[in-house]
Amino acid sequence: MYPGPLHAHWIDAAEAKGFTLIDRVWDRLHVLLECKACGSQDVVRVSVLMGCQPICHACKTDRWQDAAEAAGLEYLRRDAHDRHYGIFRAPCGHELRRQFGLIERMAQGGTGVRCGICQAETEAAEAGRRCWQLVGPDPEDDPNYRLYRHSCGHEQRVARVNMQTGRFQCGKCGSAWPAAPNNLYALRFVLDDGTTVVKLGHSNDPESRLHHQLRLRGDLPAELLKTVPMASGSTALRIEKRLHATLRRRFPWAVLPAERFRGVIKVTTEVYDGRLEPIVLAALDAIEARARRRRD
Repeated sequence: MYPGPLHAHWIDAAEAKGFTLIDRVWDRLHVLLECKACGSQDVVRVSVLMGCQPICHACKTDRWQDAAEAAGLEYLRRDAHDRHYGIFRAPCGHELRRQFGLIERMAQGGTGVRCGICQAETEAAEAGRRCWQLVGPDPEDDPNYRLYRHSCGHEQRVARVNMQTGRFQCGKCGSAWPAAPNNLYALRFVLDDGTTVVKLGHSNDPESRLHHQLRLRGDLPAELLKTVPMASGSTALRIEKRLHATLRRRFPWAVLPAERFRGVIKVTTEVYDGRLEPIVLAALDAIEARARRRRD
């Protein structure tokens, strides 16, 4: 205890905030409070008592425990490194690190609980049933995709739903478009206002893609500028995505919004200002030259 008077305004503040002022402790700046709700005691600074709402840590822990129970979890302890997180035991027996706010939303039915360990085991089992091995999360950070390794050794990004249903093929040994020969292409369109735009993509038949899929009107001026043969659809897709990322990063001004070509070209993205055409063609020339050197 620390000698000194218990000032009346301290006592009144404690009463108004749900506590009983017991005594002064440690030094002139701290007091001991007793919670009227549960009877537990906490040491707080006088400034906290007078300027804020003191916290009863026992009541707070009880609320965490109640929320965890309502969420179907068991509260174990606070996280040692972040006061906003706690450690909980899931029904499966694994320990989970979750924010207390998330646990409260779970208790109210706003979201569910998912054990990361069990989830990984489930996804690994899904892959194993189709002769694939789960490698890890998607390298391009798409939450709907995972990286898998086929029994032939080939690694490939696959949407989890496709792994569950089998609606995909191995890009190395499969017989569908990911393994079949493909092409990168560049197309030129002239919009109704006279604006020239360039479309970059991949297809096993760029001519058919242009005339039967992309061009919505037969009178729309359009031209296939260049094709670059690729060994497989998965290779074409990978190179195309990398090229799009480079173009968007270096020339953000050239990325056209879908409103500019809606109802004219049957796509929503990957259409660029026509001034980018020489750069796109130069990039395809470089890709073609590298592919030719590898073949030679």
